[in-house]
Amino acid sequence: MDKPFDGAISRFRDEEAPEEIRRMLHEAGKDGIASPRFPYPAKWKRKEYAAAMADLQIELVKMQAWVKATGQRVVVIFEGRDAAGKGGTIARFRENLNPRGARVVALSKPTEAEAGQWYFQRYVRELPTKGEIVFFDRSWYNRAVVEPVFGFAGDDQVARFYDQVAPFEKMLTDDGIALFKLWINVGRATQLERFLKRENDPLKQWKLSWVDVEGLRKWDAYTRHIGTMFERTDFDVAPWTVIRGDDKRRARVNAIRSVLSRLDYPDKDAQAIGALDPKIAGGSEIWPRD
Repeated sequence: MDKPFDGAISRFRDEEAPEEIRRMLHEAGKDGIASPRFPYPAKWKRKEYAAAMADLQIELVKMQAWVKATGQRVVVIFEGRDAAGKGGTIARFRENLNPRGARVVALSKPTEAEAGQWYFQRYVRELPTKGEIVFFDRSWYNRAVVEPVFGFAGDDQVARFYDQVAPFEKMLTDDGIALFKLWINVGRATQLERFLKRENDPLKQWKLSWVDVEGLRKWDAYTRHIGTMFERTDFDVAPWTVIRGDDKRRARVNAIRSVLSRLDYPDKDAQAIGALDPKIAGGSEIWPRD
């Protein structure tokens, strides 16, 4: 079986990855967590996860019915390290929602025309109308992290983004949009482990891109820009929720809880939603800065 990018992920593991990362991958085993920072030694048991998720699915359907009936507008932004589990988490949000009122936005590289527009313009076009929920699989925060890491945006463009993002998000929330910003984080060994699985699975190889391959060598640059992003964009009107994503099951459940807990819809069952696990989800202060 041919591997994407001529097996670049495997070569990085064998030739460039720090010895500590290779050791973590070896020691984690099938159900272990390849991250010394993760607060649990093993993945959440499937039975417990399934029970929690079943309750949350009912609450999500209730929430969407309220959004539609009252004309609410909800935006949930998903950002995070590559292979952190953004797509899978979005899928769990939408699993039982009516797709006519719950839309995913995953924009590709800007066209020539879009590149000449105001930076936020193409995202504004995708904002929800009344009664709609929109999930952004990456968002305007590309300008804060991915673009400067790869040189796709210059210092002046990044500076302009930071000048404008606070008033932009305040305009959204002042207009009544419920804005949620989720950052899903994973450790370096977990990220590499997931890339290797994608490289060897013909059904998942499409998920790998040149940016993923080159990003393996830019871990520290990502870390610096992520830290700056949190310092400058963790607004009172639109705070970040950081979710430790090394265990996808815990991450998905806590991501859904973080949204449902902040919306006041009829017949809301707080017991069914459950409490956020403070070891898994919290404010930007739980993001590891080293």
